[in-house]
Amino acid sequence: MTGPRIPRSTYRLQITADNDLHGAAAKVPYLARLGVDWAYLSPILESEPGSDHGYDVVDHGRTDTARGDRGGLAAFSDAAHSAGLGVLADIVPNHVGVATPKHSLWWWDVLAKGPASEFAHCFDIDWEFGHGRLRVPVLGDGDAELDALKIEGNELVYYEHRFPIADGTSAGSAREVHDRQHYELVNYRRADAELNYRRFFAVSTLAGIRVELPDVFASSHSEIKAWFEQGWVDGLRVDHPDGLADPAGYLRMLRALVGPAYVLVEKILEGDERLPADWECHGTTGYDALAILDRLFVDPAGETALDELDAELRGGAYVDWTKMTGRTKRAIADGILRSEVLRLARLAPDVPDAADALAELLSSFAVYRTYLPDGRSDLDAALATAIHRRPRLASSLETLADRLRAGDTELATRFQQTSGMVMAKGVEDTAFYRWTRLTSLTEVGAEPSEFAVTPTRFHQIQALRATSTPHTMTTLSTHDTKRGEDVRARISVISEMPDDWAEAVRRWNRRAPLADGPLANLLWQAVIGAWPASRERLHAYAEKAAREAGTSTGWIDADQTFETTMHRLVDAVFDDVDLHADLAALAARLIGPGRSNSLSAKLLQLLGPGVPDVYQGTELWEDSLVDPDNRRPVDHRVAESLLQRIDGGWLPPVDDSGAAKLHVVSAALRLRRDRPDLFSGYAPLVATGEAADHLVAFDRGGVIAVGTRLPVGLAERGGWADTWLTLPPGTWTDVLRGAQGSPLSGGTPVEDLLATYPVALLVRKG
Repeated sequence: MTGPRIPRSTYRLQITADNDLHGAAAKVPYLARLGVDWAYLSPILESEPGSDHGYDVVDHGRTDTARGDRGGLAAFSDAAHSAGLGVLADIVPNHVGVATPKHSLWWWDVLAKGPASEFAHCFDIDWEFGHGRLRVPVLGDGDAELDALKIEGNELVYYEHRFPIADGTSAGSAREVHDRQHYELVNYRRADAELNYRRFFAVSTLAGIRVELPDVFASSHSEIKAWFEQGWVDGLRVDHPDGLADPAGYLRMLRALVGPAYVLVEKILEGDERLPADWECHGTTGYDALAILDRLFVDPAGETALDELDAELRGGAYVDWTKMTGRTKRAIADGILRSEVLRLARLAPDVPDAADALAELLSSFAVYRTYLPDGRSDLDAALATAIHRRPRLASSLETLADRLRAGDTELATRFQQTSGMVMAKGVEDTAFYRWTRLTSLTEVGAEPSEFAVTPTRFHQIQALRATSTPHTMTTLSTHDTKRGEDVRARISVISEMPDDWAEAVRRWNRRAPLADGPLANLLWQAVIGAWPASRERLHAYAEKAAREAGTSTGWIDADQTFETTMHRLVDAVFDDVDLHADLAALAARLIGPGRSNSLSAKLLQLLGPGVPDVYQGTELWEDSLVDPDNRRPVDHRVAESLLQRIDGGWLPPVDDSGAAKLHVVSAALRLRRDRPDLFSGYAPLVATGEAADHLVAFDRGGVIAVGTRLPVGLAERGGWADTWLTLPPGTWTDVLRGAQGSPLSGGTPVEDLLATYPVALLVRKG
């Protein structure tokens, strides 16, 4: 499959009410100067008022008013196209926002008219289970919550929540009126097990829609169709296809709508998993590339010591990742996603212990979902795992698996939609916060049990990407990453000094003790990785991380005593003079090597196979933690000013300004945009000498990327010494050093090559 234009790079912009499309249009000259080929927009359909992300669409027929509406999109598109940039837009086909029903056009009508609504079929609602009523989990605790209801005009009001009153049902008390509605307001705790509509994961304010139906697809893509008809948008990023009933069918409908346009899917691939062959898209959004790049900068020699520290903090228990995730996924299936499991069980009423068996099978998958009949081997593997864990359920498990293999049934469809939810919530949003030996490894799309990769393995994966998925996106940071790329790059340095880290953690734990040892380790890594982050940001991160882990506190019924102690730890970072000095001293040791990792990872990503994305602001040092921290507004004026100096001939030092990273990013992006002829292949380059393992280099067919790995160990061995890199035939110049660099050819001492920066970007002359 080919399109009229494939981006050579993208730059993700978070479009909000405060940073709208008109404002984004004003940034286009900077993006063009930076070397960006396409601008990549966060969701811009009409969303919940006040939304800072746009994934809670409430009206598919409008470009978001607060984000600049159609006029803003037209202005942005005109500016981008005039500057030679394409436009990639993020779309959300799986669900709609229902937090404020009045704003959600389809949802409001369903609440008012029930199954008779023209939009009732748009949602996955089990009316029979709700005895003909749609359950809405908004009530607080207490037996008399419905007494707080009021009638205002033709609306039923519960504090800030407003709901429609069906025609002919407004007589009597508010409670009596409520009892006549097509919806039932229920306690928020009942969402876990008693909801009767499909959601986005466990978010009850995001209701799943049946986009597989042609009329629902047409209605939910009417504005998107207009974007292409007007020529405003050139490609799409599809959010969460794993939630769809038929991802392949959806992509076929989308292809028919937008023609050969560039299309990506937000899909997490596990291990050697590949996208199904019948998906009509160009690739994924790049988490698989992120995971491999991170591990290239992790020292495998540090694994044992960090495992020992982790076990010490757990009272002597070593973690088995597979067993941990099996437990966390099962807890999710029995907890916040119990409603989804019970709905599946209602589709197999004759199977003994169906709910138990389904939950066990769901929690046994090693991938996010199958795409039956594709992926039957993953189902078979999950079945074997489930039977091994729960042999008493073998008969029920085998019966259910047989029905799932049959494929085109409601049970099979809904099961596949649910397995990804269990994986995401059980692994990304729980286990990632519990296994904390080295938190740069617990990133979206990664396998934390894989500690490091060798340069040889890295090259093998890069070469495969170059031949099999050359147009897939690659990334280092997104709006969903748990930690920004430079935070992870610094945390990875811990693997090179594990004993020093362990001693430091023990000291800090004595000064600011926390009963949850693994969480304390996670927090210390966040403090050091984002140093010097603000008190406010660290408090917010600590609270979210602790509640996601769910070990010592949680989102519902939080343990206030524990959280008070946890926040006291964060305060001690700033208020305990000795602790602060100790933290600062260790951070100072990690900052330099962390920056070496950052520059190397960035260059390898930007010049490697695939379409590299630069998340907003990551052309400079980026110290964000998990969302919403990583969605903070970015002031591009700082980078723009530094770029002007660089273009004037300034070779920036590797310092706090981040200008060195901007230098690397702009040089790489400009080459990708202006010299596509230099990116015709992929060939590893192998150094020789004592420090050869510290160098990673590859030739793309006229441009060479050279990076440094494990910089602490490199310094301890005395530097590059007699290490040499033999260049391919020709004369090469280092774009980063410019006039200060001499022409290079043949065997080149790495010590000279990397005398200015820990990276080099070589271009063949002629």
